[in-house]
Amino acid sequence: MKIAYIGQKGIPATFGGIEFHIDELSRRLVKRGHRVDVYVRDWYTNKNLRQYQGVKLIHTPTIKTKHLDAFIHSLTSSLHSIFQDYDIIHYHALGPTVFCWLPKIFRRKVVVTLHGLDWERGKWGIFAKTFLKFTERTATYIPDEIIVVSKAQKEYFESKYGRECIYIPNGVNIPQAKPTSGIIREKFGLNGEDYLLWMGRLTPEKRVDWLIKAFKEMKSRATDLKLVIAGGSSATDKYVRKLKELARDDERIIFTGYVVGQQKEELFSNARLFVLPSYLEGLPVALLEAMSYRLPCLVSDIPPHREVISEGVEGFLFQSNDFSDFVRKLRELLENPKRLKDIGENARRKVEREYNWEEVVRKTEKVYKNLI
Repeated sequence: MKIAYIGQKGIPATFGGIEFHIDELSRRLVKRGHRVDVYVRDWYTNKNLRQYQGVKLIHTPTIKTKHLDAFIHSLTSSLHSIFQDYDIIHYHALGPTVFCWLPKIFRRKVVVTLHGLDWERGKWGIFAKTFLKFTERTATYIPDEIIVVSKAQKEYFESKYGRECIYIPNGVNIPQAKPTSGIIREKFGLNGEDYLLWMGRLTPEKRVDWLIKAFKEMKSRATDLKLVIAGGSSATDKYVRKLKELARDDERIIFTGYVVGQQKEELFSNARLFVLPSYLEGLPVALLEAMSYRLPCLVSDIPPHREVISEGVEGFLFQSNDFSDFVRKLRELLENPKRLKDIGENARRKVEREYNWEEVVRKTEKVYKNLI
């Protein structure tokens, strides 16, 4: 089959859950004998890079601003795609689907994967939220098939629009733990088991401000611990400045920026606890990665997190809209480290069993084959 992907910033993935998803999916489909093209943006993917592990990279124009980047790139990519001989054109995320009618009128088979309710994200203003709400309809009524990454999304779209969706979650690779080789020790002063970890895009719905405030409240109880915030801006520079101002007077709080490769592996391998207080998620890749490293996790009890974690079994949950409960649960776990024992092993077994990349690829390939 000849398959194209539209909506992502690019690959090889350096940040962004959608980008990591397509990085894995596209490379694995090539190994299964398919031709895969991925539309990329020059500011994310090196403009001289035209192929990546058998995947063809197609650079189309965009305007790199918060509101125009994804819109323009999805338009130029869609226009380019209709003159190619693709069997499947696969859009990712809500916004890009506003142009999925273009390949449809040229009788291409269109698939959409929805990674979350983007209009709920805190970084968007009223106009952008209205536009993204509208794209729920283009994402629902135009494509030949709709894939969702969480059961909560499936329930939302099927109950609201009466359109059947296919549930295929994100996948995760099962890694080998990396002892501290000196990289995170030299760069951030970390020795292992002496820090809490948060990783992802610094956006308001992730509520990193909650984590910083909670950590500072426990200063007298957790003086041996540091807080590592691994991630960067996603058109959210104002929010990032707010976070750094909030942490300014506490030298235990470390902002690493985006991390990749061995540095990322070491951070996951040697943390005491992974914390994700988000009020909105699709199915967070960072959480699945943390669990794959046998890392105990404390997360908000929003539906996507409850799909992955059962309280006290694969991790720990706090009441999503209750900051005091978050602080209480975090303090309890830090004061009683025995509660963390065995949780990491359960977490790893869960992702091995239910979030396996080979299964994700097989199910996605089946969707394509059924269409053509």
